[in-house]
Amino acid sequence: MVTPSALVDRLAQVRAQIETAARHAHRDPNAVTLVAVSKFHPASSVQEALAAGQRVFGENRVQEAAAKFPALRAQYPDIRLHLIGGLQTNKAKDAVQLADMIESLDRPALADALAKAADSVGRMPDLLIEVNTGDEPQKFGVPKEQADAFIRTCRQRFGTSLKGLMCIPPATQDPTPHFQLLRSMAQTHGLPVLSMGMSADYPQAIAQGATLVRVGTAIFGARPATP
Repeated sequence: MVTPSALVDRLAQVRAQIETAARHAHRDPNAVTLVAVSKFHPASSVQEALAAGQRVFGENRVQEAAAKFPALRAQYPDIRLHLIGGLQTNKAKDAVQLADMIESLDRPALADALAKAADSVGRMPDLLIEVNTGDEPQKFGVPKEQADAFIRTCRQRFGTSLKGLMCIPPATQDPTPHFQLLRSMAQTHGLPVLSMGMSADYPQAIAQGATLVRVGTAIFGARPATP
């Protein structure tokens, strides 16, 4: 695990790089929100980032988020939790209770489960549709050719709770065309939020209009062994 002082330094560096990338793209740095991806890292590391002013965090697993964030939220009520990993339908109710944003809506069955959970719980988090811009069979995300129809259906169903789109480009390809495709889709549908860019490519994503960048390793260091 990265030491607290190193974590704070890395967080400051990422923030500075976000500002630089935004200014190079002639964008307001305040239009880009950093999502600190704390998956597999302990609550103590999240606490260090919170103490340094970070408030938006991303987790892949509902179970891990449930173990960390309720206690942290009690201390920091303005914390925002994004669920960014593939979501199983049987975790929909827990996700709706925990998350401020779910970034991985990608299929009708999950839309059904989230709608049912929201009715039961009495709240609906903000939602992003994950698009599989590389049509990679091993990845989550709605396939490109189905994305427009799915976006239209979800806009009708969820209204203003549907905020935008998310993607994870293929690791072996230039991410820029994938970011451009996602931006084009968002513009077509009038969706304001673009979650794209991770530790290796977030400056490129900012250049293409990202409003959320999901950065983990560059802040928290190498992941511990997967639980």
